Amino acid sequence: MTNNAGGERNHRTLKPMDMLQEYLDIHMIREHLDDIPDFSLPAGYSIRRYQPGDEKSWHRIHSLADKYTDVTPILFKREFGADTQRLAERQYYLIDSTGTPIGTASAWFDDLGEQSLGRVHWVAIVPTEHGKGLAKPLLTTVCNRLKELGHNKAHLTTQTVRTPAINLYLKFGFVPAIHSERDRNIWRQLQKHLKYAVDV
Repeated sequence: MTNNAGGERNHRTLKPMDMLQEYLDIHMIREHLDDIPDFSLPAGYSIRRYQPGDEKSWHRIHSLADKYTDVTPILFKREFGADTQRLAERQYYLIDSTGTPIGTASAWFDDLGEQSLGRVHWVAIVPTEHGKGLAKPLLTTVCNRLKELGHNKAHLTTQTVRTPAINLYLKFGFVPAIHSERDRNIWRQLQKHLKYAVDV
């Protein structure tokens, strides 16, 4: 399960005429952070915050989980900077029973002057751990953390090729952020591939 909410690309077509094969950025928003769905981790897993050195784990997780993104060694610093205190406040890691980080997500923000708006950022779980009910408790943790940090709404960027991630965000109350007729048309085409109805 991945949600590349980092460096945005407008359009990368892998196979024409098939929405699920087009790498198109889409935006979603949750207008409040009340009533976050509450999911617990399966036995043997835990979630912790960033610790110094986790940059390597982040790189490994995203390299395994994201076949669409060139996960370079400099990507982490470009996306999150080097403030380890901020990272410790906002970045989370899923840990398996051996103590190995196998997933990550960040309760991030945008430097746009709107302090109320948080960001669900760079969500990924390694493929061998998919289907184990891990993404939901990770997202519960991140959304609750955004609220604790004073944000009262949240947004994210994902892509049309990532339908499992889109369905997860819809389940959590995120809705399409429609900024143009192009956005509306993309969501209309996506609708037939989604588990939940969207209002466009």
